[in-house]
Amino acid sequence: MGSIVALGGQVGGAKLADGLYRLRGHALTVAVNTGDDYEHLGLSFSPDLDTMLYTLAGIASASAGWEPEGETQAVHNMIKALGGPDRPIHGDRSLAAPLLRTEGLANGRTLSEITADFCRRLGITARIVPMSDDQVRTYVITEEGSITFQDYFMQLACEPAVRGFQYAGADTARIADGLIEALHADDLEAVILCPANPFHVIRPILEVEGMKELLLKRGAPVIAVTPIIGQRALKGSAAKMMRELGRELSARSVAGEYIRLIDGFVLDSEDVTLVDSVRSLGIDVVALPTIMRSIDDRVALAQEVLDFAGVVRARMDAEAA
Repeated sequence: MGSIVALGGQVGGAKLADGLYRLRGHALTVAVNTGDDYEHLGLSFSPDLDTMLYTLAGIASASAGWEPEGETQAVHNMIKALGGPDRPIHGDRSLAAPLLRTEGLANGRTLSEITADFCRRLGITARIVPMSDDQVRTYVITEEGSITFQDYFMQLACEPAVRGFQYAGADTARIADGLIEALHADDLEAVILCPANPFHVIRPILEVEGMKELLLKRGAPVIAVTPIIGQRALKGSAAKMMRELGRELSARSVAGEYIRLIDGFVLDSEDVTLVDSVRSLGIDVVALPTIMRSIDDRVALAQEVLDFAGVVRARMDAEAA
């Protein structure tokens, strides 16, 4: 068994990463989207990084995976009482990572170093890394101009119609050293694009300077897992964004977002009728149960995805022989 690199964010991406972690442990590197990072009340928030940390540490809330279990909101309520902003809402325990992150960054530490320290403290043996230690910010382009994703999500509740995206800073950002090292590993078995919004979670990672070229150069199979089942997203704004961007609301449309980059695509079993359509894009495809309601579901899907990656790799090796 070789090493695995996963790219992702959000709750769905963290669940699959957790399944991979339970199978491969320290042989897993997870590169996490930081395009949604933001500053609030002087603190540096990295929502996708923290979701990944809480999930792999086994302390994520079952109902809100972006915060620890047993969250309370005493600090937020006091902030409001003193005349502070009422949004975004942050729980008490959820403030610990931003507090320490802000202090670390102010003292000259990189986001990668801070995240690695969090992993050690939480007992996570996998390597969780930001996509870059340089700042990248995702902007949502609307008819009234561009706004940060966090303003679109938190302040405007995803209401403005989406016309496009901008990944500010991605063209000059450097891939995090830990991710470069993982992608150059001699035993790299596969790269997995976890089920997450393709526009503001996966795409920012891919837009970091040199990322696509590095993935293609490595030669390991790149496998994407759909976040769309039937004509719906289980959570989040992916379905709304796809409609407003004029995309067909289907898993095939998601596969099309990654065309010429991925070698394999995982559909949900509900979309088995799309297998031939996705295959016509020149992508290997398999239909699997992708909804992860339990730990066993996460592990089962992770194993199926790795098995599929092995089949794709065998095909790639045969073609190269």
